[in-house]
Amino acid sequence: MNRTSSNSEPGELAMSALSVTSAAPADAGPAQFLTFMLGSDMFAIGILAIKEIIEYEGVTSVPQMPACISGVINLRGTAVPVMDLARRLERTPSPVGKRTCIIVVEVESGDGPFVIGILVDAVNAVLDIAAADIEPAPAFGAQVRADLLQGIGKVQGRFVLLLNVQHVVSASDIGAMAALAPALA
Repeated sequence: MNRTSSNSEPGELAMSALSVTSAAPADAGPAQFLTFMLGSDMFAIGILAIKEIIEYEGVTSVPQMPACISGVINLRGTAVPVMDLARRLERTPSPVGKRTCIIVVEVESGDGPFVIGILVDAVNAVLDIAAADIEPAPAFGAQVRADLLQGIGKVQGRFVLLLNVQHVVSASDIGAMAALAPALA
């Protein structure tokens, strides 16, 4: 996927099953991040964890799941749990809109790779962020728990919260979701 124009409006990135498959090696300079919105805040995830971005078309609710798990989607015949990132970060979820989408990521669990969808308000762009433009997550005073952040990046004069996907999807949540997927297959 190529870098998009820096003049993009939030959500302008096409969301119809966009695959994110290419990335530069870690030692090749700046890292690439997919930026997205939750409310008025910009967040980012390293593109190496991202499998694809899909348009939000609803989820199937599953009883007795953690509050941050919206339900599951059918992704080419596979039940994929969907985490509402706003709820996971203890924020008030925004209403679903035309730019709402699901970022499908692959994370490592004790049992190997695990696929999960992350519900966000809008996807922006893939940006290169130089290591020099990334500061460590603050120990206090941030809007997001420090253990959920990889750091804070500065892009075009604006701060971007860089999420650590492994920590956002905690071990206990992965366990609950892993138990869910085979039962629905």
